Amino acid sequence: MTNLATNLAVSAARDGAAPAIRLGAAEVSFAQLDAASAHVAGLLRERGVQPGDRVGIMLPNVPQFAAAYFGILRAGAVVVPMNVLLKAREVGFYLDDSQAKLVFAWHGFAEDAVAGAAAGTECLLVTPGEFEALLAATTPQPQVVERAADDTAVILYTSGTTGTPKGAELSHANLIRNTEVVTGLFTLTADDVVLGALPLFHSFGQVCGLSATVAAGACLALVPRFDAQAALDTIHRYRVTIFEGVPTMYVAMLAHPDRARFDVSSLRMCASGGAALPVEVLREFEAQFGCIVLEGYGLSETSPVASFNHADRERKAGSIGTPVAGVEMALRDVENGVGEIVIRGHNVMKGYWGRPDATAEVIDADGWFRSGDLARMDEDGYFFIVDRKKDMIIRGGYNVYPREIEELLYEHPAVREVAVIGVPHAELGEEVCAAIALKEGATATADELREHVKAQAAAYKYPRHVWLVDELPKSPTGKILKRAVETPAGLLD
Repeated sequence: MTNLATNLAVSAARDGAAPAIRLGAAEVSFAQLDAASAHVAGLLRERGVQPGDRVGIMLPNVPQFAAAYFGILRAGAVVVPMNVLLKAREVGFYLDDSQAKLVFAWHGFAEDAVAGAAAGTECLLVTPGEFEALLAATTPQPQVVERAADDTAVILYTSGTTGTPKGAELSHANLIRNTEVVTGLFTLTADDVVLGALPLFHSFGQVCGLSATVAAGACLALVPRFDAQAALDTIHRYRVTIFEGVPTMYVAMLAHPDRARFDVSSLRMCASGGAALPVEVLREFEAQFGCIVLEGYGLSETSPVASFNHADRERKAGSIGTPVAGVEMALRDVENGVGEIVIRGHNVMKGYWGRPDATAEVIDADGWFRSGDLARMDEDGYFFIVDRKKDMIIRGGYNVYPREIEELLYEHPAVREVAVIGVPHAELGEEVCAAIALKEGATATADELREHVKAQAAAYKYPRHVWLVDELPKSPTGKILKRAVETPAGLLD
């Protein structure tokens, strides 16, 4: 049967008593999660939701997310995951664009959810206790609805850095295969405990966290909203074996002043994605936490995993590894060894929901998806991200890749986080600038940090303007948001 929800039913049948999800002191077994998803499917049927209809999920990292996610899939409907921090106007866009029939929304964000759904989507508020009572009063739908391999399972909206967000349509086949790939990459078994600190509404947390953990019969230990203390405490309390995170999470855990109080010896493997992990951070994390970090790469449009380092092969610091099984990667428009990554395989989305023109711009006639990421490839076929195409700075006709300069700055012992950006310049086109947050208790001047780079990089590359900040702006998934970095007034005057 082709339906991603089958993985939950299979794991529940194999060992229903095993813990599927933990959150604080609460524990949900596989049998309980499977039953909850069957009640969600029954509830959707009672509300008139048909196979193929879209249903939104606007829930944080709580067990109810998993019940709703697999319940929607079980009913044959399409999941539309949504960030809980969306405002009414944005909620309205997601629901209207996807033509969602219903949205499950967390009670704590009711005002924006209800206002955004007003245009014609039923809004079902999820309040602990009340939601479970509602499900208990519903006739469950035990069977998993059969779907075709290329039927849409999930519509993941991209962040919309340019224009309005676009919904990447991921099929059941896309997600089933990517879940299998992740389970193999991390050698996941029923004995594993995975830290669920990544937002479940995002592709990384959803597939590599929730979906792969459920398929393996492992346990997902949830952290509702990431902070280093909560993550370290959860690892310590539940003997977490696998940590999946974005680079800012690694930085925050390393910087935690009481890190030594937590026992993290259970960790056997860590995975980093979402953005390039600075080499210095990777090395320090491995040394301090005593486990290997595998860096990988992917996008919402690639379900998400496209390439990864492998535990049983050579790992190269700074590399996103090699393509995963069944996936091809290549470089297009190569100049001085750097080109745009293109991807082809079972992981590439069907297209952007209702946007054939936008789809045609990124997927060619031969099935190659243009990623917008610039990389180089070594003689062993390992890929190294150079930068996002749109982040590249052109200073006086020379290409400057912010990541290269950021790597140099991370090597300075006082630097915690950094964003290198291009600022418009009347004569040069753009000037290289850096916003830097220092480690707690560390001291360094802007001049000192600029000289640190100047001594190691070509004259056109080093940041002419450096300023210190307490924190860098971040997306809900923890990525540093370069477009939101504020430049000091009169910077280039």
